[in-house]
Amino acid sequence: MDKSMKVEFLFDFGSPNSYLAEHAIPGMEWRNNVKFEYVPVLLGGIFEATGNMSPLDALRGIKNKLEFVELQTDRFVRRYGVVKFKRNPFFPVNTLMLMRGAVAAQFENVFEPYFRAAYHHMWENPKKMDDPEVFRTAFNSSGIDIDKLIARTRQDDVKNKLIENTTDAVRRGAFGAPTFFVGKEMFFGKDQLRDVEASIVEQMAWSTHSGSRAGHLRVRCPNWAAAHSLIVVRSRTPGETLSKSEMRRSPSSVPVTPPAVR
Repeated sequence: MDKSMKVEFLFDFGSPNSYLAEHAIPGMEWRNNVKFEYVPVLLGGIFEATGNMSPLDALRGIKNKLEFVELQTDRFVRRYGVVKFKRNPFFPVNTLMLMRGAVAAQFENVFEPYFRAAYHHMWENPKKMDDPEVFRTAFNSSGIDIDKLIARTRQDDVKNKLIENTTDAVRRGAFGAPTFFVGKEMFFGKDQLRDVEASIVEQMAWSTHSGSRAGHLRVRCPNWAAAHSLIVVRSRTPGETLSKSEMRRSPSSVPVTPPAVR
């Protein structure tokens, strides 16, 4: 796994597009041997700091546009095989407690089960997760020691970390969620996932090239965006000429098993 590359996923549980985009992350991690860093942010805080608003508010009153956005969502769900997604009838939901809980879960090393449970209760079996009793009951049903995490959310280190994440996101250019950073390159929205992966591949190639004169570089195929395929090019040593077979090796000739879709 390439630990030199920092790839970040900035999310808020209240964002359905963050939920949908996250389904593509395991595949990108597997294909490129990288690990995404999950960064909880408070979307309401980002909106306030940037003057942005939710798509629901931004699209209100624009004829046909909301319907087209729904169509795009349906296409995304089919493309990535997202089988559990359900629109939350209580949307929008105040996510302050959820996001503080995510920070607390990271501090307490229980982030993965908390993260999965939170998304389950927001977008798979949707509930009004800004209701304290609903919140507690939902997480208890998922086997999370939620009372311990609730106690942690009241502590200053958790509160300050969420503020820090949110403020830093805005400083770096974020205005909504999901936001991705590949090194210093920022990408916004679930519809830029292909560009996120292209940036990972390109930056890994440059990193490999600058770190070693021999090895393998992964670079984009000319039709990468359409086919999601990669070609493999072996970097040259001085004076060496690569054969045509080395210049282009079809990924279809290499048997692969993609990660299971969540």
